[in-house]
Amino acid sequence: MTLLLSPPTAPVALPRIGALLRHAAPRVLEGMILPVAVFYAGLVFFGLYGALAVAVAWVYGGIVLRLVRREPVPGTVLLAAGTITVRAVLAAATGSPVLFFLQPCLGVLCASLGFLLTAPMRRPLVQRVATDLVPLPGHLLEHPRMRRFFVGQSVLWGGAQLLNASLSVWLLLTQTLETYLLVRTSLVAVLLGGAGLVSVLGLRRCLRALDHQGPYGVLQDRAVP
Repeated sequence: MTLLLSPPTAPVALPRIGALLRHAAPRVLEGMILPVAVFYAGLVFFGLYGALAVAVAWVYGGIVLRLVRREPVPGTVLLAAGTITVRAVLAAATGSPVLFFLQPCLGVLCASLGFLLTAPMRRPLVQRVATDLVPLPGHLLEHPRMRRFFVGQSVLWGGAQLLNASLSVWLLLTQTLETYLLVRTSLVAVLLGGAGLVSVLGLRRCLRALDHQGPYGVLQDRAVP
């Protein structure tokens, strides 16, 4: 039995916090803040049906703008367009905005359960999400310290999304629609923004600790024939 070092790998450099915030800000504005503002404006000026029409027009307008600019339309955007269409039709048919907002809350609940239930697995859901954003070497992902990191992140994001879903449903069922829109948007921004900051700082600390062991030289027991 011989101890061998895994092949040297260039250190994984994470952007600075400021760069991450500048990168995330337009996406948060487009995906979280502006849709709520557009729906609320439609609700104030045109009522429920007008707000639903404006919300659907907002999503499809984004698709048209990308096509005009000859930019690729992400599959997630197309999926969001189909989803919001179904939600708007159901809300319009019943005359209740609750159905329009309940489906995303249930989706968040399912995501929280996905994070929590996959925490003890070899490749938890949060690891799949993280590696989509930050390319990490395969041997680094197998290191016990990284595995502990992803278990902790699974609990963190599972708990954050569970709290997000619980608060959202409670606000939706007990408060006015205006209060729901304003309070939930603020709470979600603070909650998920805080969780994201904790994740980035934790990953930096974990990578720095591993880097001190060498260029991510993870010791592995390999049988030499």
